[in-house]
Amino acid sequence: MDALRGYGELGLGSRLKRVSEYMMRETQLVYNHFNIDFDPYLFPMFKIISNKKGVTNSEIQTSLQFTQPAITQSINKLLKKELITYQFDELDKRKKIITLSNKGNKTLEKLKPIWKKIDIVIKDYTLESSSSLIEHLNILENKLNTKSFSKTIIEKIKKEIAQNIEIVSFDSKYSKNFYDLNIEWLKSYFIVEPYDDNVLSNPEKYIINKGGYIFFAKINNEVVGTVALMPIGNEDLFELTKMAVSPKHRGFKIGQKLMQHTIDFSKLIGLPKLILYSSRKLENAIYIYRKYGFIEVPVEPNCPYLRCDIKMALVIDL
Repeated sequence: MDALRGYGELGLGSRLKRVSEYMMRETQLVYNHFNIDFDPYLFPMFKIISNKKGVTNSEIQTSLQFTQPAITQSINKLLKKELITYQFDELDKRKKIITLSNKGNKTLEKLKPIWKKIDIVIKDYTLESSSSLIEHLNILENKLNTKSFSKTIIEKIKKEIAQNIEIVSFDSKYSKNFYDLNIEWLKSYFIVEPYDDNVLSNPEKYIINKGGYIFFAKINNEVVGTVALMPIGNEDLFELTKMAVSPKHRGFKIGQKLMQHTIDFSKLIGLPKLILYSSRKLENAIYIYRKYGFIEVPVEPNCPYLRCDIKMALVIDL
């Protein structure tokens, strides 16, 4: 039994405190999931500062009606995180103007889409009518207990990101992205072999100019993933290779979107078959390859990759 609910209106303060603490914990989980170093308790201060070109300590206190010690504590935390900076007023050198730092502005851009989703979810959770605040709290907590607040927000953000993924073809301006994404992935799981470095450093020479293709996944003009079709042996056989996704964008099914695009493109240009080389330690990747129809075939003795212990092929249904 929930004792606080049994107290009715007498437990209102404690109920609000419990909901507040829950929301803060769940919001922190969302920030952590997207690798954003931010404390939800700093939101009011950070938002006030971000809304203005410059704000003083006393203006913050007037706007938020927080105690001075609470404001000072939050300012010190924001300074420690290097999210804000002080400037002196041109007319009154005794007055300090607080603004976002460069890091603060970059963090703000990462936080905006998350705040938007938090706002949407809270509105969805609180739109039902009720006859009292206690009844409304009961409805809200019932919803929060049904599915965690953080999971709901994360799912909505992932869904939106997945919808906004754009697949584009190779352009020389993406050469560095191709190299960086793959090198990061290789260093995370294996080592960078000489063959890898040669191909990644010269994608036009080893892939494009030989009749191959490279695709990139972009979100809001940011390159977040890549994959290549590299011709091998003869013009009818292509290797699906060099697939990599930015670490902070993993979990959004970007790799699967690249995979589907590559297979669809292969059908479009009439390729009869694709092969790929991989490692059994990459269990999730192997699972996805099988999901898209790749089957295991024998690995030839002169496999170009030292890390390779599995070869797979996809016969394309034209």
